[in-house]
Amino acid sequence: MTGVLTFIGRYTLDLLRYMHGLYDLSRQAAYWTFVAPFKGRGLKWDSTFHQMVLAGVNSIPIVGLISLFVGVILALQGAYAMRQFGATYYLTMLVGVAMTRELGPLITAVVIAGRSGSAFAAEIGTMKVSEEIDALEAMGLNSTKYLVVPKYLALLVMMPCLSTFSDVAGIVGGGAFEVLDLGQTFRIFLTSTRDALVMRDIWTGLVKSVVFGLVIATVGCYEGFSVKGGAEGVGKATTSSVVVSIFLVIFADVIFTALFYYWK
Repeated sequence: MTGVLTFIGRYTLDLLRYMHGLYDLSRQAAYWTFVAPFKGRGLKWDSTFHQMVLAGVNSIPIVGLISLFVGVILALQGAYAMRQFGATYYLTMLVGVAMTRELGPLITAVVIAGRSGSAFAAEIGTMKVSEEIDALEAMGLNSTKYLVVPKYLALLVMMPCLSTFSDVAGIVGGGAFEVLDLGQTFRIFLTSTRDALVMRDIWTGLVKSVVFGLVIATVGCYEGFSVKGGAEGVGKATTSSVVVSIFLVIFADVIFTALFYYWK
């Protein structure tokens, strides 16, 4: 019994320390992003635009392709059930609402966590191992401002853009199945999509995407700063950043979905 309590206590304390570290890093990043520029301490726009290209623009092909396939899969599964009731007309509503409110932001977050979150952890972890971060601090430069804020701001801007692109790709995938297999015309597809979606469906997904982006950036950078040891430590931090980011993204998704469901 003592061993079980020790195990639970140790991992509880580790979890609390980890969450406190994420909070502290996100607080510093928010300060340098939203407060410091108004005090004469500008942002690193060159690094920010560079991160936007790496994390956002370069992710468009993979996000679009995966979302397109998910839209087709969702339409196939929905048609299998709806055909029994002659309700295939509502398939567009199913695909559109599911993509905008849930799957679009979630697919984008999973892809970015695996693609960019791991890159953040590897980049900062390598700098930590090679003592480049210590050199920055020795020169009087704030590591959060120069290393975290560009990534933080890049995902803050690009995640809603990628989620919107994912929504469109998924809806197009579902519409292609409806037109080619169910015999619906393209005009009916557009009309039913317009009738099915409301602004609440769209901004619900966009709010989620912003939160997901902040989670991914914070976890990736924190794991990089937490690296200990050599190359093995960098590898562990990279893996941990992906696992923790996806877990926290899904946890946040549950909370926001419940809030939007009960909030009238």
